[in-house]
Amino acid sequence: MSAAPESRSLRDAAAVDPIGPGRYAAQISDDYTVVGHPNGGYLQCLLANAALAAASDEGSAHVHTTAITTNYVTAPNVGPVELHTKVRRVGRSVTFVHVELVQDEAVTSESLVTLGTLADDATVRYRLDELPALAPLEECLRRTVVEEIKLMSVVDFRLDPTCAMWLDGERSDLAEVKGWLRLNDGVGTWDAWTLLFASDGLPPATFPLGSSGWVPTLQLTSYVHQIPNGEWLRARQWCVVITDGLVEERCELFDDRDQLVATSSQLAMVRFSARAQ
Repeated sequence: MSAAPESRSLRDAAAVDPIGPGRYAAQISDDYTVVGHPNGGYLQCLLANAALAAASDEGSAHVHTTAITTNYVTAPNVGPVELHTKVRRVGRSVTFVHVELVQDEAVTSESLVTLGTLADDATVRYRLDELPALAPLEECLRRTVVEEIKLMSVVDFRLDPTCAMWLDGERSDLAEVKGWLRLNDGVGTWDAWTLLFASDGLPPATFPLGSSGWVPTLQLTSYVHQIPNGEWLRARQWCVVITDGLVEERCELFDDRDQLVATSSQLAMVRFSARAQ
């Protein structure tokens, strides 16, 4: 079984070790939790690592996770887990892998992972998006690290003042958070793999509306479009619809070339206090 990681680095925290055909051991790190629950993007990095390892064992030459859809059946605990993989197909342009994250003989998460190889100098033929307008980095607000959200010690998020009223308990009519995002794990930088973590690295966009407590993700789909460049990502997350205690959120991530490098969509549970109804 994997030993506990010796550092806060995402690479260490999401490392997998082979223990049998299609099976890998890992250790869920406390550094990547929110109120005791592992962050969904962090778990996607773990699941993607197992998929890449399994695909390589089957002869795949693909080195990047270009898409991953994860169902979060239940939140695993910090500690040892196993990852069970099944390579669906190894193709010339793409490889497909199914991965289950198992703890105490129960599946806690499962992913369908699409692997490919991204070019260092990708040419964008078409793009429909709008670069989010952000205040300069030095004018954005850095959230204070709190004990309940360990995740804040490994990712640096600077919130744009125009959508930061909820930090002071004020509510907004716009369900959106945006700002600058940097990996702060001591050794890592943004690359195609760490973008899977960034795709779920922002505060919930329900917070400006006054949602309360944890916003647990039920399903998260992340797409990696390009290999990112630079230390900081320009990030925007917003709600599409909230109904019957469920919220659909979208996220876009841009690098320092203003290129759209990753996007994600998630379905999560959300609750509001009687005062915020």
